[in-house]
Amino acid sequence: MTATIAKPGSRPTFKPIQLKERTLFFGKRCYIMGVVNRTPDSFSDGGKFSEEQTALEHALHMIEAGADIIDIGGESTRPGSAPVSLQEELWRVIPLIEALRGRSAVAISIDTSKAEVARQALLAGADIVNDISAMSFDPDMAKVVAQSGAPVILMHIRKTPVDMQIDIHYDDLIEDILEYFRERIAYAESAGIQRSQIIIDPGVGFGKTTDQNYQLLRELHRFLELDRPLLLGTSRKSFLGQVIDKPAAERVWATAATVACGIWAGADLIRVHDVDEMHDVVRITEAIIGMQRRE
Repeated sequence: MTATIAKPGSRPTFKPIQLKERTLFFGKRCYIMGVVNRTPDSFSDGGKFSEEQTALEHALHMIEAGADIIDIGGESTRPGSAPVSLQEELWRVIPLIEALRGRSAVAISIDTSKAEVARQALLAGADIVNDISAMSFDPDMAKVVAQSGAPVILMHIRKTPVDMQIDIHYDDLIEDILEYFRERIAYAESAGIQRSQIIIDPGVGFGKTTDQNYQLLRELHRFLELDRPLLLGTSRKSFLGQVIDKPAAERVWATAATVACGIWAGADLIRVHDVDEMHDVVRITEAIIGMQRRE
Protein backbone atom coordinates (compact mmCIF):
# COMPACT_ATOMS: atom_id res chain seq x y z
CA MET A 1 0.00 0.00 0.00
CA THR A 2 1.45 3.40 -0.94
CA ALA A 3 1.61 5.95 1.88
CA THR A 4 0.05 9.34 1.27
CA ILE A 5 0.77 12.61 3.01
CA ALA A 6 -2.10 14.04 5.01
CA LYS A 7 -4.06 16.77 3.29
CA PRO A 8 -3.27 20.24 4.61
CA GLY A 9 -5.92 21.36 7.05
CA SER A 10 -6.73 17.78 8.10
CA ARG A 11 -4.55 18.02 11.22
CA PRO A 12 -6.44 17.64 14.50
CA THR A 13 -6.65 20.38 17.12
CA PHE A 14 -5.90 19.68 20.75
CA LYS A 15 -6.68 21.19 24.09
CA PRO A 16 -4.12 23.97 24.67
CA ILE A 17 -1.24 23.18 27.01
CA GLN A 18 -0.78 25.80 29.70
CA LEU A 19 2.81 26.48 30.70
CA LYS A 20 4.02 28.78 33.48
CA GLU A 21 4.17 31.91 31.32
CA ARG A 22 2.35 31.03 28.10
CA THR A 23 -0.10 28.70 26.38
CA LEU A 24 0.61 26.36 23.46
CA PHE A 25 -2.24 26.31 20.94
CA PHE A 26 -2.02 23.34 18.59
CA GLY A 27 -3.52 23.05 15.14
CA LYS A 28 -3.12 26.71 14.17
CA ARG A 29 0.67 26.91 13.94
CA CYS A 30 3.90 24.95 14.38
CA TYR A 31 6.18 25.67 17.34
CA ILE A 32 9.96 25.87 17.01
CA MET A 33 12.08 24.17 19.67
CA GLY A 34 15.69 25.36 19.63
CA VAL A 35 18.32 22.86 20.76
CA VAL A 36 20.96 23.81 23.32
CA ASN A 37 23.27 20.91 24.11
CA ARG A 38 25.53 21.69 27.03
CA THR A 39 27.62 18.61 26.30
CA PRO A 40 31.23 18.21 25.13
CA ASP A 41 30.35 15.45 22.66
CA SER A 42 27.26 16.64 20.80
CA PHE A 43 27.04 15.17 17.30
CA SER A 44 25.84 18.47 15.84
CA ASP A 45 28.17 21.07 17.32
CA GLY A 46 31.03 19.12 18.89
CA GLY A 47 30.72 20.80 22.27
CA LYS A 48 30.57 24.34 20.92
CA PHE A 49 28.08 25.35 23.63
CA SER A 50 29.43 23.30 26.55
CA GLU A 51 30.32 26.44 28.54
CA GLU A 52 27.42 28.03 30.43
CA GLN A 53 27.85 31.59 29.17
CA THR A 54 28.23 30.50 25.56
CA ALA A 55 25.17 28.26 25.87
CA LEU A 56 23.15 31.10 27.42
CA GLU A 57 24.10 33.52 24.65
CA HIS A 58 23.20 30.88 22.06
CA ALA A 59 19.80 30.33 23.67
CA LEU A 60 19.09 34.07 23.73
CA HIS A 61 20.03 34.32 20.05
CA MET A 62 17.62 31.48 19.24
CA ILE A 63 14.84 33.33 21.05
CA GLU A 64 15.52 36.47 19.04
CA ALA A 65 15.48 34.35 15.87
CA GLY A 66 12.02 32.98 16.66
CA ALA A 67 12.38 29.95 18.94
CA ASP A 68 9.23 29.29 20.97
CA ILE A 69 10.86 26.70 23.24
CA ILE A 70 14.49 26.19 24.28
CA ASP A 71 15.37 22.52 24.81
CA ILE A 72 18.30 22.19 27.21
CA GLY A 73 20.21 18.94 27.53
CA GLY A 74 23.26 17.87 29.51
CA GLU A 75 23.76 14.32 28.28
CA SER A 76 24.55 13.31 24.72
CA THR A 77 22.14 10.81 23.18
CA ARG A 78 23.98 10.32 19.89
CA PRO A 79 24.38 6.68 18.81
CA GLY A 80 26.99 4.94 20.96
CA SER A 81 27.10 7.65 23.63
CA ALA A 82 27.55 6.61 27.25
CA PRO A 83 25.43 8.06 30.07
CA VAL A 84 26.83 10.71 32.42
CA SER A 85 26.42 10.81 36.20
CA LEU A 86 23.48 12.50 37.85
CA GLN A 87 25.70 15.16 39.42
CA GLU A 88 27.43 15.95 36.13
CA GLU A 89 24.15 16.34 34.29
CA LEU A 90 22.74 18.56 37.04
CA TRP A 91 25.88 20.73 36.96
CA ARG A 92 25.49 21.18 33.20
CA VAL A 93 21.81 22.09 33.04
CA ILE A 94 20.48 23.63 36.28
CA PRO A 95 22.58 26.83 36.32
CA LEU A 96 21.83 27.34 32.62
CA ILE A 97 18.08 26.98 33.16
CA GLU A 98 18.21 29.41 36.08
CA ALA A 99 20.24 31.91 34.05
CA LEU A 100 17.93 31.67 31.04
CA ARG A 101 14.80 31.98 33.18
CA GLY A 102 16.29 35.10 34.70
CA ARG A 103 16.65 36.64 31.23
CA SER A 104 13.55 35.38 29.39
CA ALA A 105 10.02 34.06 29.85
CA VAL A 106 10.51 31.66 26.92
CA ALA A 107 9.24 28.11 27.37
CA ILE A 108 12.06 25.79 28.48
CA SER A 109 12.14 22.03 28.10
CA ILE A 110 14.61 19.80 29.93
CA ASP A 111 15.99 17.02 27.75
CA THR A 112 16.64 14.23 30.24
CA SER A 113 15.70 10.68 31.13
CA LYS A 114 16.67 11.11 34.82
CA ALA A 115 13.83 11.87 37.23
CA GLU A 116 15.95 13.93 39.61
CA VAL A 117 17.27 16.09 36.79
CA ALA A 118 13.70 16.67 35.63
CA ARG A 119 12.54 17.52 39.16
CA GLN A 120 15.31 20.05 39.79
CA ALA A 121 14.99 21.51 36.28
CA LEU A 122 11.27 22.16 36.78
CA LEU A 123 12.00 23.86 40.09
CA ALA A 124 14.68 25.96 38.39
CA GLY A 125 12.21 27.25 35.81
CA ALA A 126 11.76 24.60 33.12
CA ASP A 127 8.24 24.04 31.78
CA ILE A 128 8.36 20.76 29.87
CA VAL A 129 10.06 17.38 30.32
CA ASN A 130 11.49 15.89 27.12
CA ASP A 131 12.36 12.24 27.79
CA ILE A 132 13.91 10.18 24.97
CA SER A 133 12.95 6.99 26.83
CA ALA A 134 9.26 7.87 27.18
CA MET A 135 9.77 7.54 30.96
CA SER A 136 11.12 3.98 30.71
CA PHE A 137 14.75 4.48 31.84
CA ASP A 138 13.99 5.87 35.31
CA PRO A 139 11.06 4.38 37.27
CA ASP A 140 10.59 7.65 39.18
CA MET A 141 10.15 9.86 36.10
CA ALA A 142 6.39 9.38 35.77
CA LYS A 143 5.89 10.31 39.43
CA VAL A 144 7.93 13.50 39.02
CA VAL A 145 5.99 14.52 35.93
CA ALA A 146 2.61 13.68 37.44
CA GLN A 147 3.29 15.60 40.64
CA SER A 148 4.55 18.66 38.75
CA GLY A 149 1.68 18.74 36.25
CA ALA A 150 4.22 19.58 33.53
CA PRO A 151 3.75 18.49 29.93
CA VAL A 152 5.92 15.56 28.87
CA ILE A 153 7.34 14.59 25.49
CA LEU A 154 7.42 10.82 25.01
CA MET A 155 9.90 9.69 22.36
CA HIS A 156 10.30 6.31 20.73
CA ILE A 157 13.67 4.60 21.11
CA ARG A 158 14.95 1.05 20.81
CA LYS A 159 17.19 -0.02 23.71
CA THR A 160 19.52 2.82 24.81
CA PRO A 161 21.77 5.31 22.97
CA VAL A 162 24.70 2.94 23.57
CA ASP A 163 23.20 0.06 21.57
CA MET A 164 20.13 1.44 19.77
CA GLN A 165 21.75 1.15 16.32
CA ILE A 166 22.72 -2.51 16.81
CA ASP A 167 20.54 -5.31 15.43
CA ILE A 168 17.69 -3.10 14.27
CA HIS A 169 14.52 -5.01 13.49
CA TYR A 170 10.80 -4.24 13.37
CA ASP A 171 7.99 -6.54 12.29
CA ASP A 172 6.14 -3.46 10.99
CA LEU A 173 7.96 -0.17 11.61
CA ILE A 174 5.00 2.19 11.90
CA GLU A 175 2.63 -0.19 13.62
CA ASP A 176 5.33 -1.27 16.10
CA ILE A 177 6.00 2.36 17.02
CA LEU A 178 2.28 3.12 17.28
CA GLU A 179 1.87 0.19 19.66
CA TYR A 180 4.83 1.45 21.69
CA PHE A 181 3.12 4.83 22.08
CA ARG A 182 -0.21 3.27 22.99
CA GLU A 183 1.54 1.41 25.81
CA ARG A 184 3.57 4.41 27.02
CA ILE A 185 0.57 6.75 26.94
CA ALA A 186 -1.43 4.22 28.96
CA TYR A 187 1.48 3.95 31.41
CA ALA A 188 1.63 7.73 31.76
CA GLU A 189 -2.10 7.97 32.40
CA SER A 190 -1.93 5.19 34.99
CA ALA A 191 0.73 7.24 36.81
CA GLY A 192 -1.60 10.24 36.99
CA ILE A 193 -0.40 12.21 33.98
CA GLN A 194 -3.21 13.82 32.02
CA ARG A 195 -3.41 12.67 28.41
CA SER A 196 -3.80 16.32 27.42
CA GLN A 197 -0.27 16.96 28.76
CA ILE A 198 1.42 14.38 26.50
CA ILE A 199 3.32 15.13 23.28
CA ILE A 200 4.79 12.35 21.16
CA ASP A 201 8.02 12.15 19.15
CA PRO A 202 8.53 9.17 16.79
CA GLY A 203 12.27 9.29 17.43
CA VAL A 204 13.82 9.84 14.02
CA GLY A 205 17.40 8.58 14.22
CA PHE A 206 16.90 6.62 17.42
CA GLY A 207 17.11 2.92 16.67
CA LYS A 208 16.21 3.21 12.99
CA THR A 209 18.09 2.57 9.77
CA THR A 210 18.44 5.27 7.13
CA ASP A 211 15.61 3.76 5.10
CA GLN A 212 13.39 3.49 8.17
CA ASN A 213 13.95 7.16 9.01
CA TYR A 214 12.74 8.16 5.55
CA GLN A 215 9.78 5.81 5.90
CA LEU A 216 8.90 7.57 9.18
CA LEU A 217 8.79 10.87 7.32
CA ARG A 218 6.69 9.44 4.47
CA GLU A 219 4.18 7.99 6.92
CA LEU A 220 4.35 10.61 9.65
CA HIS A 221 0.65 11.35 9.24
CA ARG A 222 -0.20 7.93 10.63
CA PHE A 223 0.81 9.08 14.10
CA LEU A 224 -2.09 11.52 14.07
CA GLU A 225 -4.32 8.61 15.03
CA LEU A 226 -2.86 8.80 18.55
CA ASP A 227 -4.66 12.14 18.91
CA ARG A 228 -1.68 13.86 20.54
CA PRO A 229 0.54 16.75 19.38
CA LEU A 230 3.48 15.54 17.33
CA LEU A 231 7.09 16.67 17.66
CA LEU A 232 9.56 16.05 14.84
CA GLY A 233 13.32 16.05 15.42
CA THR A 234 15.33 15.59 12.23
CA SER A 235 17.82 18.43 12.55
CA ARG A 236 21.26 17.71 11.04
CA LYS A 237 20.90 13.96 11.66
CA SER A 238 23.04 11.32 9.99
CA PHE A 239 20.27 9.89 7.79
CA LEU A 240 20.40 13.19 5.92
CA GLY A 241 24.15 12.88 5.47
CA GLN A 242 23.67 9.41 4.02
CA VAL A 243 21.94 11.04 1.03
CA ILE A 244 23.79 14.33 0.58
CA ASP A 245 27.21 13.23 1.91
CA LYS A 246 27.76 16.33 4.05
CA PRO A 247 28.80 16.75 7.71
CA ALA A 248 26.28 17.73 10.36
CA ALA A 249 26.95 21.46 10.20
CA GLU A 250 26.19 21.48 6.46
CA ARG A 251 22.81 19.74 6.65
CA VAL A 252 20.77 22.89 7.23
CA TRP A 253 18.81 22.81 3.97
CA ALA A 254 18.43 19.04 4.10
CA THR A 255 16.83 19.62 7.49
CA ALA A 256 14.61 22.31 5.93
CA ALA A 257 13.16 19.76 3.50
CA THR A 258 12.18 17.47 6.37
CA VAL A 259 10.70 20.37 8.35
CA ALA A 260 8.47 21.46 5.47
CA CYS A 261 7.31 17.92 4.74
CA GLY A 262 6.84 17.23 8.45
CA ILE A 263 4.61 20.24 9.03
CA TRP A 264 2.57 19.34 5.95
CA ALA A 265 2.10 15.85 7.36
CA GLY A 266 0.97 17.06 10.77
CA ALA A 267 3.94 17.99 12.98
CA ASP A 268 3.01 20.51 15.67
CA LEU A 269 6.53 21.15 16.93
CA ILE A 270 9.93 20.90 15.28
CA ARG A 271 13.19 20.49 17.22
CA VAL A 272 16.05 22.19 15.37
CA HIS A 273 19.56 23.61 15.73
CA ASP A 274 19.27 26.32 13.05
CA VAL A 275 16.42 28.50 14.26
CA ASP A 276 17.13 31.47 11.96
CA GLU A 277 16.67 29.41 8.79
CA MET A 278 13.93 27.10 10.09
CA HIS A 279 11.82 30.02 11.28
CA ASP A 280 11.37 31.11 7.67
CA VAL A 281 10.73 27.52 6.54
CA VAL A 282 8.02 27.14 9.19
CA ARG A 283 6.27 30.42 8.41
CA ILE A 284 6.15 29.79 4.66
CA THR A 285 5.01 26.20 5.10
CA GLU A 286 2.24 27.41 7.42
CA ALA A 287 1.20 29.95 4.79
CA ILE A 288 1.10 27.31 2.05
CA ILE A 289 -1.04 25.01 4.19
CA GLY A 290 -3.30 27.87 5.25
CA MET A 291 -2.75 27.58 8.98
CA GLN A 292 -4.31 30.44 10.95
CA ARG A 293 -1.36 31.33 13.19
CA ARG A 294 -2.24 32.29 16.75
CA GLU A 295 0.63 33.69 18.83
